[in-house]
Amino acid sequence: MTDTPPTPGASAPTGKPTEAETRMRDALGPEIASDAVEAAAAVAQPGRNLRQWIGLAIVGIIGLQVLAAVAFPPRAPDGSAYQYPADGMVGANVELPAPHVVFDPTPDSPPSAELLTFDPTISASLFTGWIVMALIVVVAFLMSRSVRVSPSGPQNALEYVYEGLANFATSLGGPKARRYVPIFAALFLFILLSNWSGLVPPVGRIHELRAPTSDVNTTIGLALFSFVLFHVEGVRALGVRGYLGKFFSLRAFRTEGVSAGLIALFVGVIEFLLEFIKPVTLAMRLFGNIYGGEVALGVITGLTIVIIPAAMVGLEVLLNFMQALIFSVLTLMFTIIAIEGHDEHEAHDVPEGNIAPDMTGASVAPAH
Repeated sequence: MTDTPPTPGASAPTGKPTEAETRMRDALGPEIASDAVEAAAAVAQPGRNLRQWIGLAIVGIIGLQVLAAVAFPPRAPDGSAYQYPADGMVGANVELPAPHVVFDPTPDSPPSAELLTFDPTISASLFTGWIVMALIVVVAFLMSRSVRVSPSGPQNALEYVYEGLANFATSLGGPKARRYVPIFAALFLFILLSNWSGLVPPVGRIHELRAPTSDVNTTIGLALFSFVLFHVEGVRALGVRGYLGKFFSLRAFRTEGVSAGLIALFVGVIEFLLEFIKPVTLAMRLFGNIYGGEVALGVITGLTIVIIPAAMVGLEVLLNFMQALIFSVLTLMFTIIAIEGHDEHEAHDVPEGNIAPDMTGASVAPAH
């Protein structure tokens, strides 16, 4: 019978050190080498806890899909008997872009066909958005009502989330981003939970509940908030004249001549017009990814019930996280750009995490 070779980095069954351990102890010393070997073995062989959590997550997703299929079975678009697979591909668990109206204070007035109209209603996406906001406020209140110098478990979790977002924001935008960390964190958490709400039944399975960010009206509202934010902050930091001077600069006419001045003015006008494209791209990117993911998940759920949706839900969790991060990061960076002058050449501090220091203007002592 052939003996199984020992795992690299692990001690031999007889207690004698392996060749890898011997070389590492010679190079690092016995104490450091022992810690390094144990760490390498832990990385090479994932712990059981990770595998158990992954397995529990898969079982939980499948169980949730089964319960959702029983409690909220796939339906035909017109309410008739469900026919497989046609209804699963066309109408099962797939919402139209227009949101369902949960409450209409004026039900007698028919919906207007005009492009711009005013009809106050509470849609399913707005109602779900209120639930998400209430959840954030309640959880934040409960976790922060007993703040202590020596934090407890809930306070530790709250501080960990906020400090992680704050460090990430300042690593991208530098010291100027500290002022906007609360807005960045609030946008990220609201969009993230709104995205994830569509993955939890009964949201999306009944007409009264729908993921807020799968409605273009919600994403346009968020994008308009971001648009107003970075332009108001730009005017506040630079003044009206200084902010408009970033786009309509006449300095090149005095310093570089008429031709260069006309080119600079033309480029500034183009940049000014591109500012109005930013809210469109912010809104459509978020809406398209979330709504498209829900349509794909709804169709696959209608066809396979529970098998493939387990993997699809895991993918959507990751994609929804990335979309929330992209929207909040773009809002932060657009704001940082807006408050900086067009010809600003001040020395910036290197954000934490960068290794290369700014050597501009540094004097080097002559060698003796």
